Amino acid sequence: MTKLRQLFSTRQTPQSQPMPGSSQVANSAGGYAWAVDDWMQLDRFLVLGSEGGTYYIQPPKLTRENAEAVRRCLQTDGRRVVARVVEVSENGRAPRNDPALFVLAMAAGLGDEATRQAAIAALPRVARTGTHLFHFMEFVEGFRGWGRALRRGVANWYTGMDAERLAYQAVKYQQRDGWSHRDALRLAHPQAPTAVHNQLFHWMTQGWEAGAGSQRNLPTAAPDDSALQTIWAFEQAKQATSVGDVQRLVEGYGLPWEAIPTQWLAEADVWRTLLPHLPLNALLRNLARLTANGVLTPLGAETELVAARLTDAEQLRRARVHPVAVLAALLTYRHGRGVRGGLAWNPVTAVVDALDQAFYRAFQNVEPTGKRLVLALDVSGSMSMGMVAGVPGLTPRVASAAMALVTATTEQQRQPTIIGFSHQMVRLNISPRQRLDDAVEAVSGLPFGATDVAQPMLWALANGVPADAFVVYTDSETWVGNIHPAQALQTYRQQTGIPAKLVVVGMVANRFSVADPHDAGMLDVVGFDTAVPALIADFIRE
Repeated sequence: MTKLRQLFSTRQTPQSQPMPGSSQVANSAGGYAWAVDDWMQLDRFLVLGSEGGTYYIQPPKLTRENAEAVRRCLQTDGRRVVARVVEVSENGRAPRNDPALFVLAMAAGLGDEATRQAAIAALPRVARTGTHLFHFMEFVEGFRGWGRALRRGVANWYTGMDAERLAYQAVKYQQRDGWSHRDALRLAHPQAPTAVHNQLFHWMTQGWEAGAGSQRNLPTAAPDDSALQTIWAFEQAKQATSVGDVQRLVEGYGLPWEAIPTQWLAEADVWRTLLPHLPLNALLRNLARLTANGVLTPLGAETELVAARLTDAEQLRRARVHPVAVLAALLTYRHGRGVRGGLAWNPVTAVVDALDQAFYRAFQNVEPTGKRLVLALDVSGSMSMGMVAGVPGLTPRVASAAMALVTATTEQQRQPTIIGFSHQMVRLNISPRQRLDDAVEAVSGLPFGATDVAQPMLWALANGVPADAFVVYTDSETWVGNIHPAQALQTYRQQTGIPAKLVVVGMVANRFSVADPHDAGMLDVVGFDTAVPALIADFIRE
């Protein structure tokens, strides 16, 4: 009789078999879980991307799987897909904009007529910079030719901007993916809405020409129009012969650092002049360079300025700085050496501290739940491979530790319990009182193990831990346990009398979740969506 129960039970089923009566499917590890629907996979792709692959799925296959899910969503409701792309992109909810641009390109090429029109109309909202536009143009060629509507959409990108912003885009984002503004304009043939636009289009396609001046013989005085002044200053910078010349152009005309000739970017004084005007995302990318050339020093005025800007929540929000961008900067900066190239620097503690604070402030405001929470980090071997959002070194294991600290730091009234698991419980030396980089270090060197996502519930039950909710950060590639996570939660509920909830934070863009879609007390969310900590809190509080 005992053997028969082991072979078939609705209360305890090995993870190598599907739960009886369920719609579970085989995951990539040989266990069984639920397949997320195409709309959830769309969200995972938009936020997490697929460039890094996973432990079980190489990047090309993962991208194809996600693209097929996007195609099915387009066939079901293409305009809903476009609306979702705009929502995620405009609100800065994803670490990178490339997946949104890719999906928009799919919609513009594979959708029905209404979807294609919606995608092309949404182009300026999703492609907000020249680089974004060039990415889109490269992506869209994989799905369609350059018909009249698409050309008009690109033309509208140029004509819909005021001249001053367009000039800034032209000098800051000059070319990418084999595309340049010259290529785009010659393809789209926009009708210039103003005389200044016309002069900008002429410069982008043919070079400087103003009166008797030429690209080789610039007028000594700047034009009266502010947009044309940007172009003039950009051309002047090419002919600069001293640091002072470059500084005057930056101060007088607001040239971005990308418009400065390479030889002047080795000069500390040039960076000191640029520093107050650097956009926050550019500042994050250049912290190492600023430190290496001596601009950022302990107790220095520039360091104080940088720390103040990085920890300003309103500035972070307006600049759409994503927590992953901050975490990527922290991972690189604290090591004192770049992943590529030979640049080295001595990290400034005040900058590391500011990055630590900036990470938490880059998420949406979260109201504490006051509930008893168990934050469970999957630290199995599969979580140590691949890259979240294509960021080198940001494995799902590292990312999950950072995500968990956001919730843990918010819950001041009742401190959550933070645990680690693989096929067994793993000791974690992580506390909300730790600095983020210390917590990341704590999980980076843990040994490999198999995956059993039922472990947190089994541990809590065995140790008499009362929990209103389990928040599990995982890739859902569970396979080794003798009971499914959903069954373990049901057992916990029955034996403790606590209607505990389960939130599964998906850390890779695969098709699986251990959250039972038919249980209202279970929720599947996308890791590193900036809205997720607030969503988790709302679900648990309710």
